Amino acid sequence: MELNKLTPEEEEVIVKKGTEAPFSGKYNEHFESGIYVCRQCALPLYNSKDKFKSSCGWPSFDDELPAAVKRIADPDGMRTEITCARCNAHLGHVFRGERITPKNTRHCVNSISMEFVPKEKVESEVIILGGGCFWCTEAAFSIVPGVLSVDPGYAGGTVQNPTYQQISEGNSGHAEVVRVEYYPKAVSLEKILDVFFTVHDPTQLNRQGDDIGTQYRSVIFYTSKKQKTAVKGYIEKIKEDYERPLTTEVKKIDKFYKAEDYHVDYYRNNPEKGYCTFVISPKIKKLKKKLDLHA
Repeated sequence: MELNKLTPEEEEVIVKKGTEAPFSGKYNEHFESGIYVCRQCALPLYNSKDKFKSSCGWPSFDDELPAAVKRIADPDGMRTEITCARCNAHLGHVFRGERITPKNTRHCVNSISMEFVPKEKVESEVIILGGGCFWCTEAAFSIVPGVLSVDPGYAGGTVQNPTYQQISEGNSGHAEVVRVEYYPKAVSLEKILDVFFTVHDPTQLNRQGDDIGTQYRSVIFYTSKKQKTAVKGYIEKIKEDYERPLTTEVKKIDKFYKAEDYHVDYYRNNPEKGYCTFVISPKIKKLKKKLDLHA
């Protein structure tokens, strides 16, 4: 991991855990569309849509990007420090219970700990992945640093604007997939594929465990020729690691249909439900261990 060189002022906050003066930071009253990345290692930390005006004197966000922020008990015994998940750069503190936004959370961040990337300059990439129930794959990519967004949905079939009911009947031709937008400067396509092949069995044809049907097939929909070449090369490299042939399809994306709202963040919103407890949780535990993910 390559770290950016810091000025003495930046080092005082980012390394020595100092605090910039209130109302002095350049991002305190900044509300352009884009993302905020770690000043030290460029990991995406926050999306501008989660920034809000709190009048506290420092930039405030009520959510972070997937697995971007670590929480640590502050030495003062009262507050919770937040740091960059990748390089441990000090960001500020997080507070709950203030009821300023519906998420009831405020990340109070030093401007000097971040850099802003305008929306039009965010060089992100998108890949669509199907590996069984999309509740599982969404949960997996929601803990990967460098991922900007994960949207469950449907792709690969002929039915326009399909519903979950149509998908479940198994006749739409669509697979349950997730649309993963990621930031190549922070996470490689190879790492994205590592995650994908860790959380599902690509040797099972049209099923994953007890989930049976073509909607649960293993499939990768690429969005560029460069991506196609990289995906095929990756599969060629790993196929000898499996005792049975891989069934993973590799196709160009035609149309992605976003799933109904109740599928979004399903695992995070329903952790006590049986499927989450007995199917998704073991997959996430395995993923964290294999890829050394903190979240």
